[in-house]
Amino acid sequence: MPKFLTQRWHGYHMVIAMCLILILTAVLSIYNWELGMLGFGLFFLLSILLYRAEHAFRKEFAQYVLTLSHRVNGAHQSAIDEMPVGILLYDKEEQIEWHNPFVQSMASEDSLVGRPMEEVFPVLKELVHKDESPLRIDIGEKTYEVIHHEEERLFFFRDVTRLQRLEEQYEREQVVLGILHMDNYDEAGTGMDDQEQTLLLTNVTAAITRWAQENDISLRRFDTDKFFLVFHRQTLDRLTRARFDILDVVRELTRQNKIPITLSIGVAATDGSMVERTHQAQAALDIALARGGDQAAVQNGERVVFFGGKSNAVEKRTRVRARVISHALGNLIRDSEQVLIMGHAQPDMDALGAAIGVLKAVRLAERKGYIVLAESNPSIEGLIEAIEEHPFLKQTVVSPEKAMQMMDSGTLLILVDTHKPSFTIEPKLVERADRVVVIDHHRRGEEFVEDPVLVYLEPYASSTSELVTELLQYQGERISMDTLETTALLAGIVVDTKSFAFRSGSRTFEAASFLRRHGADLAMVQTLLKEDLNQFVKRAEIVKNTEVVYDKIAIAAAEEGERYNQLVIAQAADTLLNMKGISASFVIGRRDDEKVSISARSLGDINVQVIMEELGGGGHLTNAATQMEDAAITEARERLLQVLKERFEEGGETE
Repeated sequence: MPKFLTQRWHGYHMVIAMCLILILTAVLSIYNWELGMLGFGLFFLLSILLYRAEHAFRKEFAQYVLTLSHRVNGAHQSAIDEMPVGILLYDKEEQIEWHNPFVQSMASEDSLVGRPMEEVFPVLKELVHKDESPLRIDIGEKTYEVIHHEEERLFFFRDVTRLQRLEEQYEREQVVLGILHMDNYDEAGTGMDDQEQTLLLTNVTAAITRWAQENDISLRRFDTDKFFLVFHRQTLDRLTRARFDILDVVRELTRQNKIPITLSIGVAATDGSMVERTHQAQAALDIALARGGDQAAVQNGERVVFFGGKSNAVEKRTRVRARVISHALGNLIRDSEQVLIMGHAQPDMDALGAAIGVLKAVRLAERKGYIVLAESNPSIEGLIEAIEEHPFLKQTVVSPEKAMQMMDSGTLLILVDTHKPSFTIEPKLVERADRVVVIDHHRRGEEFVEDPVLVYLEPYASSTSELVTELLQYQGERISMDTLETTALLAGIVVDTKSFAFRSGSRTFEAASFLRRHGADLAMVQTLLKEDLNQFVKRAEIVKNTEVVYDKIAIAAAEEGERYNQLVIAQAADTLLNMKGISASFVIGRRDDEKVSISARSLGDINVQVIMEELGGGGHLTNAATQMEDAAITEARERLLQVLKERFEEGGETE
């Protein structure tokens, strides 16, 4: 028995008390022996009572402890047997050593001890060497939360099926907001009488309404060409699997019109307040419109996923907008001490030509301007050689390192032919710049420059050189341009339009005409674009490894040990597209910088931009590319085939 309990009966206080009583009794017997004898008798009687009381206490307490221990052991065993938590012990050979009844109910089998875990619970095999907790696994129709202690070789299980179902229901019933915009609404009725125009718009509206009803979408019209959408997350998943087929329905419905009606949809599937979601839906719609329309942009968490975009953009930019942008650009240049002009990494003729054109605008504003260029590549070698022989332009080319030293608060950074900071020659320049201007003709992607002071993003244009040429026309009433400046801009247009065969509008020829009037040399353009014989041979090496999938898509993968420049890979894709029966081509090769590049081309039936975006790249409907780091060519090919499979088999795109 513990001391602190027994001391309550025969501790020092009781000993002292009994001694005092004995002394007082002895003193009393001196004066009165009769009373003293009586006192001694009472003293011995009290001692006997105290001894018996202590003995009874010890016996009763021992009995209580034994009873309590039995109850605790019983409760402990009952808890292990009946508690809603599974416990499983396994040995070094990963065989089950012991388990409680909960685990047995999970397996629905009688005998589990001694059997391999992999046989009873195959899903646990992957968790044996993981100490991540907690994890969720599915066994049968139930979901369990698993806590693993690898050192003790111990698993704990908790049934969270109901919680999992509630979470899934919560996820399915999350509110998603969207905005639907009818592109070309005002222009669609051109050339029609009132009855035909009304019938067209009625048919389009009826198709949209029918689509909304079939998919449980609350649809409210708040403008002549805009609808507000409210639906659940499960509906968004269904629309995603169908790849927003309403885009195809409306496109086919108005295909015969002179100006067809297409749809642009912005969707916000994010957390936050309703006001924030509405703003994000509008932002997603703005991105879809900036990419040319006829597509859906879904803001899903931090990512923006795109669907559709099967038709070429209808040109909407006006000369009024070009003049306004030109004047704004001129004012920004004049407000700066110096200007840095930078294109994308591995620049092509369009990027360098546009940079030279912007440099001309800087000179007209009487400011210092510099072109940031890392190193040459075969696609611009001819132009670089011409710049090095030019009396003025050769002094304006600076390295990224020099540009970083020059960057200060008074410097304006102008990006040409790209709007993605990670794609630029020196992304750190974009981070350090206080003011950034973007001039680009690519469809807007998920990544974009943060807070640019001016954006001229026109996916309807054939090239950035075309946009810069239009801006130059408003930089002064009578401007004089050097032959190399005009020729570089014209070469950029020729390269991006494949000699005016693709994506060439009336504005493209007007820009080319302006450059020709100001001294562009056509013979020099041909000289700058001449192809090296070695490049031709390398391109042929890639093309010979071509296979055709889905009866119309050509995929060529270069040998792993070979290195190619970006121009050869792009030209190989162009070559394949010229083959009979090919609607789209993809060429995979390793560049000199060890990145694996994929160049994609199409005739317009297949949106290669969306395919490349799923692989981390971007571009246009008919012209796109991506680069992969630390990837093998075979791995890049498999990833490309997987994306194509999702779109043409699982997504149902067969046309």
